[in-house]
Amino acid sequence: MLKSTRSILQDVLNQFIRRKTLLICFICAVVFSCSSVNLNRELKGVNSILEGDFYNNQFTGILIVNTDKTDTILALNSDKYFIPASNVKIFTLYSGLKLIPDSIPALKYIKQNDTLYFEGTGDPSLIHPFFNDTSALKFLENHPNLVFSNSNFRDTKLGPGWAWEDFEFYFSPERSGLPAYGNVVKILESDSLMVSPGVFNNSIRRGKQNHKRSITENKFNIPENLIDTLEIPFITSNELTQSLLQNELQKPIKLSEGFPKGQKKVLYGMSTDSIYKRMLFESDNFLAEQLMLVASSTLSDSLSFKISRNYILKNQLLFLNQQPRWVDGSGLSRYNLFTPESFVHVLSKLKKEVAQDRLFHIFPMWDASGTITKPSTTNETNFIYAKSGGMGNVYNLSGYLITKSGKVFIFSFMNNHFRMPSSEIRQKMYSILKKIHDLY
Repeated sequence: MLKSTRSILQDVLNQFIRRKTLLICFICAVVFSCSSVNLNRELKGVNSILEGDFYNNQFTGILIVNTDKTDTILALNSDKYFIPASNVKIFTLYSGLKLIPDSIPALKYIKQNDTLYFEGTGDPSLIHPFFNDTSALKFLENHPNLVFSNSNFRDTKLGPGWAWEDFEFYFSPERSGLPAYGNVVKILESDSLMVSPGVFNNSIRRGKQNHKRSITENKFNIPENLIDTLEIPFITSNELTQSLLQNELQKPIKLSEGFPKGQKKVLYGMSTDSIYKRMLFESDNFLAEQLMLVASSTLSDSLSFKISRNYILKNQLLFLNQQPRWVDGSGLSRYNLFTPESFVHVLSKLKKEVAQDRLFHIFPMWDASGTITKPSTTNETNFIYAKSGGMGNVYNLSGYLITKSGKVFIFSFMNNHFRMPSSEIRQKMYSILKKIHDLY
């Protein structure tokens, strides 16, 4: 009898527990269902913005993914090709991280008796006005007889599709095998006219001119009253490189068309992360182009953008559904064509392969005003780490979005062929990305 009573009580208790569990599950299902409905409603609101009047007269693509769950949060024209502008530097960063050591190769050399034969690797840091790296100079100072060869540089000085009229502007320096001073002449006026490098002291002319530099020679034009500091690309040559190095080292350097047979050694210089960071923060075209040459130096004796580009596409990025048309390292060329999906794939690989602290140190923060260099006083604006890319009628942004709950989403937001100011594009992009940040 007692056993039967216990059995009955146990059955009643089990039924109560089952019913309570079912009730809790039902309540949770209703709550999550309502949450999901609200989320879908909000996302439809974002889609309606993208399909609204603001975006009617331009070409827009966006892809936002949650890599933790491999969910697509938002997608529009994500498999279509766009002119990427400086978003190309994300591919350049990936190439550098895969091919270049933590310390940049600064020179390759062979020593024969008391003579040092050396060639460039494309390293952009030599006597650079920002980096001030002297690794190569100190090394060369210790050798009495120096012979420089530039026979390994197998690329064009200017990239395919670069605008010819940009030759005089600071953002369009030439590419070279052994660059110095960032391949620009810096001119400022204090108590007197200051010119760097000094070999151009006698190449400056005052007066009103159509261009800052002659298109065919290193003759530079400045206004009568110089207010701002000018940075003007100079025309590179073997003889100019020889002259710049001799001026720095205060010793003669011979030029050679060839290089002795034998195993070349490599001199390493400064940290590559410092160069990557400045490339992305300043959108520095010169650094981007030279990094692709440095990457090729780790694969071959020849310095060529195509060598590193082809290697990365065939060995690291063959899986891309839409193979890019990738013609330079900086994004200066309008020949470049990339999809939002391709950027998201490469950004995903970076997130998997690079520690997040390091990655977010290299990538700049961004808000509606553009790239920002320092965190703001409130955490609300510091949720986008991304590379922007702009030129006439083009503004793109690709990178990482940190949501309110701390998730890291990866996105690419591309805008081509608009006629309104870029500031309006940025404001609209920010409002959409902020909405995603708040929703998740």
